[in-house]
Amino acid sequence: SRLQYQVKFALVTVFKMTKGTTSFGKRHNKSHTACRRCGKTSYHIQKKTCSSCGYPAKKMRNFNWGQKAKGRRTVGTGRMRYMKTLTRRFKNGFREGTQAKKMIASKE
Repeated sequence: SRLQYQVKFALVTVFKMTKGTTSFGKRHNKSHTACRRCGKTSYHIQKKTCSSCGYPAKKMRNFNWGQKAKGRRTVGTGRMRYMKTLTRRFKNGFREGTQAKKMIASKE
């Protein structure tokens, strides 16, 4: 019976997973919530700062070691309501309030 006890004890110690699955079940307190500026779940409730965009700081948080992250929120990733018409308007000298002249077919 002592041998059986030792075998059972060995199995329990080998297969017990304290750092993984069992520990993850205990996590139910939220340290981060949704950010007002960027919308990510990165706003730290106690620190009152966003780990993604840096809110409430006036300047957006970005680093040169995160080139991919910079590209995700740079100019051209949104709607560009103003910028998308800018090149066409520049090409025409920013003219406004004029009507294009009608092309008259040549009479031959």
